[in-house]
Amino acid sequence: MSRSERSSLLLAGLLATAGVAHFAAPRQFDATIPRALPGKPRTWTYASGVAELALAAGVALPRTRRAAALATAAFFVGVFPANVQMAVDWRHRPAPLRTAALARLPLQVPLVLWARGVAKGTEGRS
Repeated sequence: MSRSERSSLLLAGLLATAGVAHFAAPRQFDATIPRALPGKPRTWTYASGVAELALAAGVALPRTRRAAALATAAFFVGVFPANVQMAVDWRHRPAPLRTAALARLPLQVPLVLWARGVAKGTEGRS
């Protein structure tokens, strides 16, 4: 298995795991939904879980990998406000939780770059 293929499948696995987690433990995700969004947080939690599962399937399949990886990069940018909301809400929690919430913010950058790298690694392939 090539390094590019392995990277793609690891990204798909990360997305699938996160997507399943949105359904298995939705309450923790509900708390990160920015209050400015309309509707109930649980609806956004489930919608983002479905999106992650769809992106995982798309990244796993060679025919849809490039488009899905680009969509994944956009998704990672789009969920950044939820990470900011979590950091704000957790600022008074115990230090380990507060640190984890703050650490998520810069981690979005390598996730976006990873997804873009997967997309670039599929250029010229069909």
